[in-house]
Order: sequence, then structure tokens, then C-alpha cells
Amino acid sequence: MMSTRIPLNDGKRIPQFGFGTYKMTDDDVAHAVTFALREGYRHIDTAQMYHNEAAVGRAIAASGVPREEIFVTTKLDNPNHEPAVARRTFAESLEKLGTDYVDLFLIHWPLPQQYGGDYLSTWKVLEEFKADGRARSIGVSNFQQHHLERLIQDSETVPAVDQIELHPYFQNVGVAEFCRENRIVVEAWSPLARGAIVKEPLLERIAAVHNCTPAQVALAWHIAKGHVVFPKSVTHSRIVENLGALNVNLTVNEVERINELDRGEAGRTGRNPDTMQRYQG
Repeated sequence: MMSTRIPLNDGKRIPQFGFGTYKMTDDDVAHAVTFALREGYRHIDTAQMYHNEAAVGRAIAASGVPREEIFVTTKLDNPNHEPAVARRTFAESLEKLGTDYVDLFLIHWPLPQQYGGDYLSTWKVLEEFKADGRARSIGVSNFQQHHLERLIQDSETVPAVDQIELHPYFQNVGVAEFCRENRIVVEAWSPLARGAIVKEPLLERIAAVHNCTPAQVALAWHIAKGHVVFPKSVTHSRIVENLGALNVNLTVNEVERINELDRGEAGRTGRNPDTMQRYQG
């Protein structure tokens, strides 16, 4: 099963279904990423913050899949926003990944209460990486609408993606709609609400109709909504199961019923980007 590739606003394309590596140890990455690539995944999401870029690079090399067939995303860690540090650590990420370019490089958090709120200077450094070809596309993660508006107004580049917390319990509607209006692809982290969604009765009922699992229903909902998703697992059977969501075709009514699960801000499981100040996590 091969994932659809969604067009980005810079002319590149991103596989809609990917594989996440958050909190994976090097040993986890060694077998899980290699297995995922052999099963057909072609989009790997990592980050400087995850401390596993080198293991991801080794797994990609061990998979036997040509580098040009794999979409690799990594992200700038929170202590690295100052321009000189961003340049140095991006070069280190490329070295760890064993590649001379990444397909997508993101600012991981806006950190509006750090660095004097100057994420714009950091963004302009990412524009350098795109200009010299070491980042084929650039984007952001956890940016709210007002953060995005500043980048759009005061730089030369509209982010290609915004990777945000989004799942049926927290649909982040305002940010997602703004992204759609501005041709910014939405990537959904925690697409299964940290696992809570698999116990949702509505998803269980829909799963019974489609002869699939609630997790597959949730992932199919994301696909139907046009989100990029990258669920993670270190279990081979779950890695295969997740990919099977590509074969689940929800009806318009089923998508609308899942939309009604939104709890707004009460459904958020992670930190609020407007107040998140920590350099780690």
C-alpha cells in the first residue's frame, strides 16, 4: 500500500501517511523504521529533540530503499533558535541522518515567551536552508494562527506545513482552517489522542461496519480530512495495522459524526503553544 502524495505550496509533494519516531530509542528505531520502510512507508518523521536522528539515518541506510524515495522530516530543537546555533545544529542533523538534504525541516515550537519572541529570525535562517537546497521544504510545528500570520507578513516564504496536535477530541479548528485558507498542509501529531481515541464507542461502532480497528477508523478520518499523519509503533503488527487505514473508506456521514467528537481546548493533550516555555519536551 502506497500513500498518496499531497502537493505542498512550494511545488513539492509529501506522503500523506508517514511513520513517527517520537520517544523511540535507538534500538526501537533500528528495527521499527527499517521494518516500516520495508512494509511500504515512505515518510519518516524525527526531530533533534528526539535524540534519534543518527539511528533513523542508519535505519534508512539499512532498509535498502533508495534515499530519494524516502521523505525525511526533522525539526529544530528548542534551545537552538538563535541563528548561528540553528545553522550549526541543522548541519549536525544532516550529518547524523547521513544525508546531504532533508525533505522537510521545521521549527519545532514557536516559543513566543523565549528569545524575546523572535521566531521570525529563526524562520529566516530556515529560508537559507531552502535556498541552498539542504532543506527541500520548510515549515513549522505547533504554530498558532497569529504566529503563522507574522511569518506570512514579514518573510518571503509561507510555511509548507504546520505540524499541530490534532485528533477527533481536539480538532484545532481555527488553526486548521487558517492553514487550509493559506495553502499550508496540516500535519496531525498525536493523531490517536495518545491512544485514548481507540476506546471511543463511536469509533468502535464504525470499525465494526468496516471490519477494521478503531485506530484505523481514526487514521482514515485524518486521511479523509486531508491531514498528514505519522503514527508510531515499535510493534510490527501495529505498524502493518496502521498502514491498513489507507484501505478504510469512510462515508461523508461517518466523517461528520467523528467531527462531532471535538471537545475544543478541553481535548488538548499537549502543551499550549502560546504558553509553552520549556526548552525540552
